[in-house]
Amino acid sequence: MSQTSAGISAAAASAADEMPPEGRKALIGAWVGFFVDMFDIYLPVIALAPAAAYFEASDVSPATSAILSSMIFAATLIGRPIGAIVFGHFGDRAGRRRTTIVAVTGFGITTLLIAALPGFESFGVPAVVALILLRFIDGIFLGGQYTSATPLALEYSPKRRRGLFGALIMTGYPLAYCAISLITFALLKVIPAGGLHSPYVQWGWRIPFVLGALLAFGFAIWYARHVKESEAWQKAPKAKAPLLELLKGKNLGNFVQVFTLMSGIWLGLNMVSAVLPRLLRNPVGLADNDVNVVLFLSYAVLALGYVGAGVLSQRIGRRTYFILAGVLTTFAAPVLFGLIVGRVVTGVAAVVLVTIVLNIIVLASWGVVSTYINERFHVGIRASGYGIGYSLAVVIPAFYAFYQVSLSSLMPMQYTPLVLLAIAGLLIWIGGAWGPETRDVDMAASEAEPPAPAASGEAAFAESR
Repeated sequence: MSQTSAGISAAAASAADEMPPEGRKALIGAWVGFFVDMFDIYLPVIALAPAAAYFEASDVSPATSAILSSMIFAATLIGRPIGAIVFGHFGDRAGRRRTTIVAVTGFGITTLLIAALPGFESFGVPAVVALILLRFIDGIFLGGQYTSATPLALEYSPKRRRGLFGALIMTGYPLAYCAISLITFALLKVIPAGGLHSPYVQWGWRIPFVLGALLAFGFAIWYARHVKESEAWQKAPKAKAPLLELLKGKNLGNFVQVFTLMSGIWLGLNMVSAVLPRLLRNPVGLADNDVNVVLFLSYAVLALGYVGAGVLSQRIGRRTYFILAGVLTTFAAPVLFGLIVGRVVTGVAAVVLVTIVLNIIVLASWGVVSTYINERFHVGIRASGYGIGYSLAVVIPAFYAFYQVSLSSLMPMQYTPLVLLAIAGLLIWIGGAWGPETRDVDMAASEAEPPAPAASGEAAFAESR
């Protein structure tokens, strides 16, 4: 992970040479903010998982227990689109900087409150309900952070380096996953997890949550002191109702196109990040430690894949990139997924290699989406368009388990993700082809620009230099 972070830092330092000091700080702020954001999102998935018994409802029906457990992890996802709507409005009306500070402080407070919660044994069902409610509120604030900080950074970015800058910001996602995995692994080595009364289950899990809260507070203080408001936002006329403007005329068409693209990208993410880890244990048969190794290494390499995708999109164009990504996700990703779950490839090293390639094909598009969506909306509604287009598209893919159950009547359950990956790729292809090329748009424009014609590969390469 240190080599990955060093490589990304070097790329950021080189690219930032072309930015004014205010822009460099905004870029650093957007990356750190996204890292802290994703760190807090992964806390219940990684750090709380070994202590699940602490909040497990033991004297309720199995159905109720299953619902409560699933809601713990779903609450944040439900809150994120709401946060994007609320904070997108304020990001467009009151400013990116101020909105970012409020959102980060908010999820820092809620994360700290979660760390102080009693368990089911001492407080019963209200403890679980309190956890779900706090995760929901956390999701609202988390949805507000990137809604404002990322547009601010990209509005400072030189046109020909936006692909790289957007990708660098998004590396906070895989690197946060690696960081919380390492912290949890280290804690479990010194604070044992076992039964309900084991040290990690009773109090050890709280340490990463406190750390996540402190990271949020520290970032909010730094951001308030060092990051200035976007000049593009300051000079642009302010929409009276950004959400209403987003949902009418040409803006609505842009939003529907982005929503289609992001639905495919979210569906692909769920297959690789949520379904595959479970299948690596059964039916593939890897031990828990081996699964952790596979996921850690694949996410560490994926951070570099994000940067590569961002640079490639700057050379060949965002539209061309998404079309290619959609084709590969439709045809190549199901084959690779099938090789893993069908146990055609065996051994940890082979599974790591195939998973890395699969992740890059399906997930590297995340290195392009922030830049692309921000380019799709003019400055007056950019925070709303980016935040809502990015977050609301999570809803339909979030029901992937139901789609799998329906498909399982036609094929073995472990092969249902192959079909959903193909559908994800088709949505990415349609969404990418539907929209215009965006890499040359003026981020300070106060009205949507007309679609730019898709450049040829040779012309695209020449223009990017």
